[in-house]
Amino acid sequence: MSTPAPAAPPAPTALIDAVPTSAAPEWRLDGAGALDLRTPAVSLCAGTPVINGAPLAAARLVQHDPPIWEGADGVRFGLEFTPAPAALEGDSLCLRWWVEGVAPAALDSFGLRFGSVQNARRMLRSGYFSWDGSRYLDLDGPAASEAQAGPLTGYALVQLLPRTGSGCLVAGFDRHDRFQQSFTLDATAGVPTLTLLTLWDRKQLPGGAKGVPARCTSEKLLVFTAPQAEEGLRRWARAVAQAAPISPRTGAPPITGWCSWYNLYAAITPENLRHHLRTTAQVAQREGLPLSVFLIDDGFTPEMGDWLELKPAFAQGIAPLLQEVRAAGFVPGLWIAPFVVGNRSRLYAEHPDWVVHDAQTGEPIAHMRFYGEFRWHKRSEEYYILDATHPDAFAYLRRVFRTWRREWGCAYYKTDFLQFGSEYGPERARSHTPGRTRIETWRAVMEMIREEIGDALWLGCGTPLWAPVGLMDAVRIGRDIGAEWSGTGAQSVLRDGANRNFANGILWQADPDCLLLRGRFHMLEPAAQQALITYACMTGGLITTSDDLAEVPAPHLAILRLFLHAAPGACRYPLLGSDDPVLVQVRALDATTTALFVFNTADQAAQRTWPLAALGLAGRWQVAAWAPNAPPTPLHAHTNQLALTLPPRSGRLLLLTPAAAPV
Repeated sequence: MSTPAPAAPPAPTALIDAVPTSAAPEWRLDGAGALDLRTPAVSLCAGTPVINGAPLAAARLVQHDPPIWEGADGVRFGLEFTPAPAALEGDSLCLRWWVEGVAPAALDSFGLRFGSVQNARRMLRSGYFSWDGSRYLDLDGPAASEAQAGPLTGYALVQLLPRTGSGCLVAGFDRHDRFQQSFTLDATAGVPTLTLLTLWDRKQLPGGAKGVPARCTSEKLLVFTAPQAEEGLRRWARAVAQAAPISPRTGAPPITGWCSWYNLYAAITPENLRHHLRTTAQVAQREGLPLSVFLIDDGFTPEMGDWLELKPAFAQGIAPLLQEVRAAGFVPGLWIAPFVVGNRSRLYAEHPDWVVHDAQTGEPIAHMRFYGEFRWHKRSEEYYILDATHPDAFAYLRRVFRTWRREWGCAYYKTDFLQFGSEYGPERARSHTPGRTRIETWRAVMEMIREEIGDALWLGCGTPLWAPVGLMDAVRIGRDIGAEWSGTGAQSVLRDGANRNFANGILWQADPDCLLLRGRFHMLEPAAQQALITYACMTGGLITTSDDLAEVPAPHLAILRLFLHAAPGACRYPLLGSDDPVLVQVRALDATTTALFVFNTADQAAQRTWPLAALGLAGRWQVAAWAPNAPPTPLHAHTNQLALTLPPRSGRLLLLTPAAAPV
C-alpha cells in the first residue's frame, strides 16, 4: 500500500465554465477535483475514475498536473498527456490512463466516467464488429426513444454532434490490437453521462512488489474537433493507421468478383459451381467486366470445425476445382469460420477440451443455437468457440490454413463469424491459458493466418472492425444483404455503408456485401433495386455478386461496368450525421468526372436544393444525368447549385465536370 500523499489544494475555478474559443480541446480540473475536457462543440465534464464498472472508492485528487487520484487501499489512478499524432492534422488532445495497486487478476476494466456531456445533440454509436451496426442517435427530443430507453455502448470511438454551433467532437483510441475499448452514453436521467473503458480482461503483467505490477496502462485516447462529421472520422482513421503496429494493407487493387452464397447458399456442388464459373468468365469477357476473384462460400465441409473434411459431393477434393478457377482467370477463394465449432462436429467429439467453457457452469459456451427446423444446413444444434489459447487447437487451425494455402491452392479467404473469438472476457469465459486479453488472443490467430496464407487476399466478415488493421485486405462493414427493402440487409447497407465508409481505403477495403443484380427472386421494386446497386458501387469498396451473370438485366450490368472501370477511391458522404433520409455520395469517376449520387430512402417523394459547395464541390459545374445504356442527359452547363425531386426509394446518378469560364 502506498503512503497517502498530502491533500491537493482545490483547482482554480475561475475558468471552469468557460468554453474555449479555439478548436483545440482543453483539459482542466473543476472545484471538486474532477476532469473537464472542453471544446467549442461538445464538452465532457466531471470526469472521475472508474474501476471494474464502479467509481474509485473514496477517491481524492492528490496531484493536479497531470491529475492523479487515490482511493481506498492505496489504489491510484492517473492521467498522462502526450503529444498528438501528426495524422490528426490539427489541434487535439492525447491522453491515456493508468492504475496502480490493483492486481491484474482482479482488473476487468478501468477508465473515466464523465458525469455531464454538454451541448450534445446526436451520438454516433459505433458497433464493434461487422453486424453490430453503427448509427447516429438523437439524445433527446421526439426521436430519442432509443437513447432514453437505456445506456448505449459503442466501441473504439465516439462522435458527438453539438446542439448549438457546428462541427463535431471525436474521441477515439489509437490502437486496437491489444484491448477492446468501450464508450457508454447514458441519457436516461436527462443529462447524458459518458463512460470510457479499457477492457483489461485480467491481463497478466510481470510482477512488481508482492507480485502486483507497478502500473496497468490504457491505449492513447485522441480527442479533437472537426468542422464536418465525415472528415472528423477520417482524421481518426488516419491516426489509427499511423499508430498501428503493422501498416494497413491498402495498396492492392479493389477486390471484385463472384461469391456462391446468395445464389446457391449451402447447396453447392462441383457441377453448379462449374456452371457459374463458365458463365461468370463468359459474361465478364463479353461485357468487359474486370472481375478478379471467384469465391466458394460455405457448403463444402460437413460441420463447422471440420475444415479438412469435405462433403460427399466433393469426393474428388476441392483442389481440382480451385485449379479450374485459376485456369479460368480468377483468384480462387474459400470460406471458413475459424472460431466456430459445431457440437456434432468430429472436432468437438474428439477434442471437447478445445472449446471455450463458461466460467460459472463449466459447460461449453454456445454462442449460437439452432433448436428448430433450421440448423444452418448442418446437423449441429449448438455452436461453440474454439479456444485459441489451447496450443493444440491453435496448431490445428495453423494446419488448416497451411493445407488450404499450400495443398489446396486457395488464394482468397473469407473468414466469417470472427466475433466468436472476441466476444467474451474472463468474467464469463474460461480458457485453457488465461492471462491475455480477448483481443490479444484473437489477434494471435489473425497473425498466424496471415503468416500461413502469405500474400493471399483476405476478407474478414463478422469481424471486429479495428483489430484486424494491417492483417486483412478487406472488412465487411454491415449485415448480409437481403431480398427486400424492409429487411435488415438493405437497411444495413444504407446505414453502415454511410457510417463506416470513412475507413475505406485508409484502414482496409470496405465490403458492403454482394450486389443483388438478378432481375427476379427478390421483393424489391425496380427503382429501389437499381438505387441500392448504385449506392453500394459508389462506396468505392468491394464489388462482388452471387448472381448468374448470364441472367442479370442489361441496366444492372451497365451500372456494374461503369463502376468496375471507375478510378479507385472511396466516396464521400458530405451530409453525414444529419437525419435526412436523402443520402448523398460523391466520388471521382476519372480524372475529370465526378459522380454524385442522390438517394431518397424515404417512403414519400422528396425535393432537395443544395449549393454544390455544401457538398464539397466548390465552383461551377456542368451536370448531366446518367442512365444505363444511354448517353448522359445534360441538365446544367454552368451551375453552382443542385435542385432535385425524387420519387420514394429511388436515386439519381449525376456526372459533374468543371464548367468552362463564361466567355
